[in-house]
Amino acid sequence: MDAATVQIWWEDLQPGSVRELGSVTPTAEEILAFARQFDPQPFHLDQAAAEASVFGSLCASGWHTCAMAMRLTVDHFLRHASSLGSPGLESLKWPTPVFPGDTLTLRHTILESRPLRSRPGIGLVRSLWEMTNQHGQPVLQMEGYGMFRMRPPAATPPSA
Repeated sequence: MDAATVQIWWEDLQPGSVRELGSVTPTAEEILAFARQFDPQPFHLDQAAAEASVFGSLCASGWHTCAMAMRLTVDHFLRHASSLGSPGLESLKWPTPVFPGDTLTLRHTILESRPLRSRPGIGLVRSLWEMTNQHGQPVLQMEGYGMFRMRPPAATPPSA
């Protein structure tokens, strides 16, 4: 990403800041397509098997829920930020299943932020992602890290 197009730098990511990252509503077809390719367990692939499971109905893979959260994060945050990727997650939970037609809303909260000693010009941010369904029930809770470029110093004018 060109520095001229970056809108969010490491310095802008202050602990306690919260961003609403949008909503998504998965269809049964999307749930089935993801499951066929990436998580072909019966309760993600077949309504009768899902009804006989602990979930009681066809539900999305937790990994599909993560993928939807990632898409919202990229579209509404990372695409505008000086993001350099992530070294990983600390925790990931799927407390409530996601069913076809659920409307999922994602919130992102900055928990901590510090410069990386080993990489000048780069900061590390620890964040919490919370995704809820239309009933306010949590469907994803994730804590992890992101690396971001620091704002470049202002250009100094040539000396006279």
